[in-house]
Amino acid sequence: MRRVSPPAPPSLVERLDAVLPQTQCRRCGYAGCRPYAEAIAEGAAINRCPPGAELVVAKLAAIAGRPAIALDRSCGDPGPLTVARIDEAVCIGCTLCIDACPVDAIVGAAKRMHTVLAAVCTGCGLCVSPCPVDCIAMVAAGRAWSVEDPRAARERYGARNRRLAAPASADVVTKPLDSERAKRKAAVAAALARARARRGAAGVRAK
Repeated sequence: MRRVSPPAPPSLVERLDAVLPQTQCRRCGYAGCRPYAEAIAEGAAINRCPPGAELVVAKLAAIAGRPAIALDRSCGDPGPLTVARIDEAVCIGCTLCIDACPVDAIVGAAKRMHTVLAAVCTGCGLCVSPCPVDCIAMVAAGRAWSVEDPRAARERYGARNRRLAAPASADVVTKPLDSERAKRKAAVAAALARARARRGAAGVRAK
């Protein structure tokens, strides 16, 4: 009878990553929770996760075998969970927020209104800065980050990364990346011009 080897114990990086909140907010200065876990395993500070706050710092300290220290407030302050909300009347459909979301919590199409799936938004805030019309705000989620949320966020983050890394299908005609960027930039500029024109017209009517 063939013996089945027991599964290998989780590595230090896996154990560190398991206690991080998986918001993928990058406030720690790294490109996501897993890269931060890898950095901690190599000696980086354990106190750079505002969403996890003091509780996560204590867990990281225990796993890494280091003393617990105060949260580094230069990375941001902890607080209640927030989620992104798009002002759909102002949205120009540029898709830049969709590109920025690490967990595919924003749905929409080019030149069409976008919306946020609040149930899966991690509150990372990465969608706010790219928006050219400032139509995204972070608002109180009205709930806490649950035990289940990190698992779901990790799965969505991994699925998105795998999709982006997958080679294009052979039957899809691809265009040069620079050309796509130029077209998107032109589309955003045109949408901004339309938005300014609408606002200007509204201002004239108000007078």
